[in-house]
Amino acid sequence: MRDVSPPRPTWTRRDALKGGAAAMAALSGLAPFHAVAAVPNQFDGTKFQLRAPEPNPKYGGVLRVGLTNRPPHFDLHQSGTFNNLGAMACMFDNLIRRDPRDSGQTIIPDLAHSWDISADSKTYTFFLRKGVLFSDGAEMTSEDVKATFDRMVRPPQGISIPRSILFKSVSEITTPDKYTVVFQLSEARSPTFIMSAIASGWNVILRKKTLEDNNYNLRRVMLAPGTGPFRHVRRVENEIWVMEKKPDYWNKGLPYLDGLEFYNLVPFSPELGAGLLSGRVDYGRVVDQGTTRKAKTTPGMSATTYNQSVIQGTWINGKRKPMDDPRVRRAFHLVMDRPVLIDVVKDVAPMRVGGFIYPFSEYATPPEELAKRLGYQADPTAAIKEARALMAAAGYANGIKGLDFLVRDLSSFRLWSQAMQAMLQQALNVETKIRTVVESIWFDDIANGNFDFAIGAVVSTLLDPSDYFNAWYRTGGPQNYSFWSDPKFDALADQIDREIDPVKRKVLIQQAEAIFEQNPPVLPIAWEQLNDVWYNYVKGHNPYDYFGAYDVARQDTVWLDK
Repeated sequence: MRDVSPPRPTWTRRDALKGGAAAMAALSGLAPFHAVAAVPNQFDGTKFQLRAPEPNPKYGGVLRVGLTNRPPHFDLHQSGTFNNLGAMACMFDNLIRRDPRDSGQTIIPDLAHSWDISADSKTYTFFLRKGVLFSDGAEMTSEDVKATFDRMVRPPQGISIPRSILFKSVSEITTPDKYTVVFQLSEARSPTFIMSAIASGWNVILRKKTLEDNNYNLRRVMLAPGTGPFRHVRRVENEIWVMEKKPDYWNKGLPYLDGLEFYNLVPFSPELGAGLLSGRVDYGRVVDQGTTRKAKTTPGMSATTYNQSVIQGTWINGKRKPMDDPRVRRAFHLVMDRPVLIDVVKDVAPMRVGGFIYPFSEYATPPEELAKRLGYQADPTAAIKEARALMAAAGYANGIKGLDFLVRDLSSFRLWSQAMQAMLQQALNVETKIRTVVESIWFDDIANGNFDFAIGAVVSTLLDPSDYFNAWYRTGGPQNYSFWSDPKFDALADQIDREIDPVKRKVLIQQAEAIFEQNPPVLPIAWEQLNDVWYNYVKGHNPYDYFGAYDVARQDTVWLDK
């Protein structure tokens, strides 16, 4: 079949390698994410009250935020994109949360003011605030918390929740009374892991009646009642979402702002950069490189870059031939010239080379060692040679024609897809047809297996491999979009989940990485970083050490110093 996709550039490896290698070296020096602080087993937060980190914060004003908010649907629990959470988080609260004042590195009370974790780490008891109201006027009780987490722990038929895998050890949730919730685990887990999972920004508390009234599926429910600091005013599709301060918010003194305006501006786009530099928005998230550099030298503006809890990858549909053959998948993996791919988007988005494990985590292969491995080397000659041998052994020495390449409609993915298309063609005579689609179609098609290749990004909740190994790679995992299965890895994943000794655990994780390299569940392209840019009069936030933008998106401590 003839390739009828748009004309593609020819990527000259020799010309781009210097820039790509330099980018890899520079990015590897970014400060690592600091692990979440240890969680105490008992915490009495009856007197805890969240406030802005600065003294004498001012009340009033509307914060204008530039960020993508083109939701594929309206169910936060079923979502994996900031297109939902970015604008919607401010309407909800969590059971417990990450502290926005220290970039989310400490777990603090939220709807639960206190907690008690048993000595055997198998029973987690939470004590709820009284008198908290949903936006429809109903009081929030333990039944709402139970219904919320019951749906996450064991999603009903037809409901897919990417973070359900975090709670696979939760055997039962009970409500001894109206203001007490108890999570019972079938086997012990690290309290820091379980509490971090519960505190995820995605895991907002929903009203039990809302879930029941909508057959537990809120994808079409734009205004599910929340207990959060802001409430909906109006929304214009693909343009703006306006929120106002909730007057009866339970946390007295918050929020400081009168309202929020979320302008739908595409990540890394010139429009987002122009909106910031012209003063039309006060804060921008996922800002392009040029605007970020400009902001750092502009009086009255600030910017920072932080690691994002996302892998940029290409999923290979293991339900279709020849992608079901590990030799073919490894061949595709080997011809992805990652230093060049980083260079391709260097003026658009900050990325770093990495494999199947977060490259800035303690479990990752160090960058200098990874750069010696086939598929990551600056000189791809040896990797291409092995890839061609693998294709020949699999019966595809002459290449493959007409593969459907599903591309998520963002500038970085459009650039990458054309570069990858050229790499596959030049190295292996594999021809692909690029099909670029909007967010909602991309997620539907990849979940339904309507693709051969699919380039995009997926989110993890935690830095711990027990999160994303199970979600992305385990057989049947909620974000295992390649439909990949390896029994040896599944057995290893169980051991990794249970192992407490960090040295032994790292050995197991390295064994899993070796499986991935030989039988890739995804083609890792890069690991994302984000640029936040803001005017200095925006106070009450601390993005410098975020692990992704997902846990600290509520804006309740933000205030305007003007």
